[in-house]
Amino acid sequence: MKVQIHYNQKTLSSNVLVADDFGSRLIGLMFKKELKGADGLLIDPCNSIHTFFMRYSLDVVFIGKGNKVVKIIRDLKPWRMTWIYFYSHKVLELPAGKLPLDLKEGDTLEVTRV
Repeated sequence: MKVQIHYNQKTLSSNVLVADDFGSRLIGLMFKKELKGADGLLIDPCNSIHTFFMRYSLDVVFIGKGNKVVKIIRDLKPWRMTWIYFYSHKVLELPAGKLPLDLKEGDTLEVTRV
């Protein structure tokens, strides 16, 4: 399954994979040299991530109720962990540098399943 994500009438990502079962959430983007066939990965449910066994850095958006941006972490390097963000329900992972600079905490995202 894939989704499109918009904010402030702009497209954040138009081809996002969804990890919403145990297996896909467990593996995520680990062991992949690059993200192929998609712009990013939406993990649902999720309130904390790690980048163990990752080969590239990520831009990470923690998303809460009503698709409100709870926390943004830019350029999260491999072999790192994030805090647990208790108000987060989903996490969007994009390759580092792909997250627009005008996206900020408190913005509301529009998530549309394709």
